[in-house]
Amino acid sequence: MPPPPPRGVITRGTTGINRLRRSDRWLIHDPLVQETLIAAPDPLVVDLGYGASPTTTLELASRLRTVRADIRVVGLEIDPARVVPGRDGVTFARGGFELAGLSPVLVRAFNVLRQYPEEAVSDAWATIASGLAPGGLIVDGTCDELGRRCAWVLLDAAGPLSLTLAWDPFTTDRPSDVAERLPKALIHRNVAGEPVHDLLVAADRAWASAAPLSPFGPRVRWRATLAALDKQGIPVWLYRRRMRDCVLSVPWSVVAPNGF
Repeated sequence: MPPPPPRGVITRGTTGINRLRRSDRWLIHDPLVQETLIAAPDPLVVDLGYGASPTTTLELASRLRTVRADIRVVGLEIDPARVVPGRDGVTFARGGFELAGLSPVLVRAFNVLRQYPEEAVSDAWATIASGLAPGGLIVDGTCDELGRRCAWVLLDAAGPLSLTLAWDPFTTDRPSDVAERLPKALIHRNVAGEPVHDLLVAADRAWASAAPLSPFGPRVRWRATLAALDKQGIPVWLYRRRMRDCVLSVPWSVVAPNGF
């Protein structure tokens, strides 16, 4: 039986070398993603909507293979003109939210839902989740053109698990600057009274309070900011490893939109 027809619309296709490096770094170090990839009977990963160039899909494959060498990566694009011959152990095919009939253990969809209306997000998530292998995960994210500011939601088949913001320490003045790159499910909710807005306000205040540490660099200042947020009772993830990026991760319950 042939796979179902692609579901979704063609994206703008904007991409670039190393554009998704921050999310890739997070993926290979996140305990849940690592555990999921290592335990999978078939370590199939789909990069959904990779754009006009397969560069970021090839980068994803290379980086994930540091977690598990036999990972298989398939890049899917709705636009048949963007489907290129496979190389470096990566396959490319035509497909959309239905995942071309594949059952991956991890789906990355970056800068895909950004051009959709907010009300389309839940259906898109559900469609992708219906094709996951048991225990599979989805990363729905957005970033700027150079990948300096990124945000993504991690989901399983039951729904969102967490929100992560990641940015270049040297080109971002304050945490809330990343708000313009929030995933579609949250970007219109950055208004007073919404949980994601409250989180960003708290992060900016803690960042400002850590200003005396500025001479030691933005990474040191950000670690102090995270510690301050933790002391306030906000369940931020405190990373033990040294971080190249500034990263703010919280459970989805912290930022879930009102009425979600």
